Amino acid sequence: MEYKHISVMARECLDALQVHDGGLYIDATLGGAGHTLRMLQSANNVHVLATDLDQDALQNARTVLKDYKNQVTLVHANFKQLPEILQQNGITQVDGVLFDLGVSSYQLDNAERGFSFRANAELDMRMNLQQTRTAKDIVNRYSLEDLTRIFKEYGEERFAKLIANKILKTREKTPITSTLQLKQLIMEATPQYKQSEKIATVTRIFQAIRIEVNDELSGLYEVLVSLAPFIKSGGRMVVLTFHSLEDRIVKHAFKELTTGCICPPDFPICVCGHKALCKPITHKPVVSTAEELAENARASSAKLRVVEKL
Repeated sequence: MEYKHISVMARECLDALQVHDGGLYIDATLGGAGHTLRMLQSANNVHVLATDLDQDALQNARTVLKDYKNQVTLVHANFKQLPEILQQNGITQVDGVLFDLGVSSYQLDNAERGFSFRANAELDMRMNLQQTRTAKDIVNRYSLEDLTRIFKEYGEERFAKLIANKILKTREKTPITSTLQLKQLIMEATPQYKQSEKIATVTRIFQAIRIEVNDELSGLYEVLVSLAPFIKSGGRMVVLTFHSLEDRIVKHAFKELTTGCICPPDFPICVCGHKALCKPITHKPVVSTAEELAENARASSAKLRVVEKL
C-alpha cells in the first residue's frame, strides 16, 4: 500500500517551530515525513534528526526526502530513546523539537496493520513490526482485571467491565483474531439503550488496545522533560496530541518545565532551587481551523501546545 498521510496542523506546527537557516531540529514522530519535509523546505541548510518505530515510515521517508538526503538522519527508534540517541550522536543542542503523537493515516488505512475496524484484518496494531506483542495477544491473554483496567484508563470507557467480560466468554469458545470479530462482540456487549454510541464505544476500545500494544503513554512525560535541556535558548518544543490522555501528560510536563519556585507561599525566600527551563507560548492548546476540518476530519481532536526554552 502506498504510504499516504496528511500532516495535521502542518502550518501551525511549522510556524510554532520558527525554523531558521542552519538549524538542527528533531522530528520525534516522523510518520509520513510531511512535517520534516516542510522544515527542510522552509529555510536553508536545515538538518533534521527524525525517529519512528514504523519501518514503513522510514522507507517512505527515504523517497519523500530524497532531495534532502544529506540533511536528514533517520533512526528506527522509539522517541523515548531520543536523549540517548542525541548523546550517541554527539548532539548537545538543537533548535527545536516536534512531536506529532498518535497513529498515522497510513497505519489506520492499511487494513493489514489491524488498527482499524473499517475492514477485516488480523488483530495486530503494532507500530513496530519487530515487536512480538500484538493486539491479538492482549485480547486473548489478558485477565478480566487487566482488560477492564486498560479499557477504563486508555479508552475512558464506562462499559469497560461489560466488554471485558464479553471478550473472556467469547475467547473461551474460540480465539478472537480479527478486527471485525472484535468490533462485533464490543457492539454486542454495549447496552441496547446506547445503540447510537456503539461505534464510539468500539473506537474507544480499539484506541485503548492500541495504546497498550505500543506502550504509547509511559515515558512520554519523562522524555518531554528530559529533552528540554537539549534545546537552545529561544528554541521551541511543539507537541501535537490527538486524545485527552496524551494532552493531559503534555500539559503536566509543560507545567513542570515552565514553573519556577515551588516553595510554599509563606516561605520568605526560595530554598527549593527549582527554576523554569521554558516559558509557555500557548496558554491554551491551538486547535484545527474550520478549513482544515473540512478537508481532514481526523484533525478534529488535535491539540497543539508549545513552550520556548529560556
